[in-house]
Amino acid sequence: MKIFSTFKLLIVLLIVTQLTACGVLAVGGVAAGATVLADRRTPAVQAIDKGIELEAENALAKRFGDNAHINVTSFNQKVLLTGEVKDADIEGEAGAYVKAMKNARAVFNELVIGPNSSYTSRANDSYLESKIKTQMVFTDQLPSNSMVIVAESSSVYLMGILTQSEADLAKKVASNANGVKDVYVYFDIISEEEKVRLEKQGKADQTQPSSPPKFQ
Repeated sequence: MKIFSTFKLLIVLLIVTQLTACGVLAVGGVAAGATVLADRRTPAVQAIDKGIELEAENALAKRFGDNAHINVTSFNQKVLLTGEVKDADIEGEAGAYVKAMKNARAVFNELVIGPNSSYTSRANDSYLESKIKTQMVFTDQLPSNSMVIVAESSSVYLMGILTQSEADLAKKVASNANGVKDVYVYFDIISEEEKVRLEKQGKADQTQPSSPPKFQ
């Protein structure tokens, strides 16, 4: 019975993933390469975020091996750590490593102490991410390409560059999704005027803010 349930979950995950991809194409009407222009980050910041993720994940995996399962998500140079670690020493060391990275301007350490999550749990989280992403795409007034959704043990973490009204709506959509335990938000909140500027420009300003962003 357990094997069957796992198989069924994986099949549903595959279907939802494919539907999500089709939905993005249908709504956007453009190829995936145009995502860069729809993102409120500059292409340079997007590249920095990807570099942070790759460097941190590789370094932490090499350092801790099977003693930890750490996911690194970076958006607008704010870094989220999720997953499981063997003990508090690893949790602290992982957080300290990322905080020391020159391009990381904020770190949110959501690692939990405990055994590494099972394959079934990770598959369920991937399904949850895909489901919420699909709902975000088909929700009016939500810039889904300026957000990232992370699910870990059925808790959902949201990051992005949004107005306050967009942030409230995004949290509501995620909270109403079946299977979600908790929702945590780490948004950069922008004004309506800044939203208009970014929509006209097609990307965020190249300069970094001189003061810390407002978090919801």
